Amino acid sequence: MILNDIHRGIKKNRKRKRLGRGPGSGHGKTSGRGHKGQGSRAGNSRLVTFQGGAMPLVRRVPKRGFNNRWSLRVAVVNVGDLEGSFEAGEEVTLEALAARNLARGRFDVFKVLGAGELTKKLKVSAHRFSKTAQEKIEKAGGEVVIVPGKTSVEEKKKQQSQSS
Repeated sequence: MILNDIHRGIKKNRKRKRLGRGPGSGHGKTSGRGHKGQGSRAGNSRLVTFQGGAMPLVRRVPKRGFNNRWSLRVAVVNVGDLEGSFEAGEEVTLEALAARNLARGRFDVFKVLGAGELTKKLKVSAHRFSKTAQEKIEKAGGEVVIVPGKTSVEEKKKQQSQSS
């Protein structure tokens, strides 16, 4: 390896291509647009999905169902998972769940479900609890703490109708 060859031919700031500046430039006359046709005209823009006149893939693939962009992403964990991951008397928070990989990824609301058995006394903090999960936690001598979180559109409507 020759040290003075390392950066040879590498330009930090590349000059822009100067189009339509005569035949000597190599980009004169048609300025890289070719002859005639749609792409040669001024104001030409094509859809990103254009496939040469063929039916685009986005239109060939069937659409099914409905995705509500305002719905809350709910992460769930079962009381059986809490049984295996936490010691008796421990506090179950969102941070503690994330540390034990029980609450992975991004979510808006965290819910505890009632599948499995719970024998340990735990103080569980979450946004929502199923009835069976709440019963099992309290039956084991634990405590349920509801953490305030994002409210859904439906809940906001209910609150507005109750207040007026």
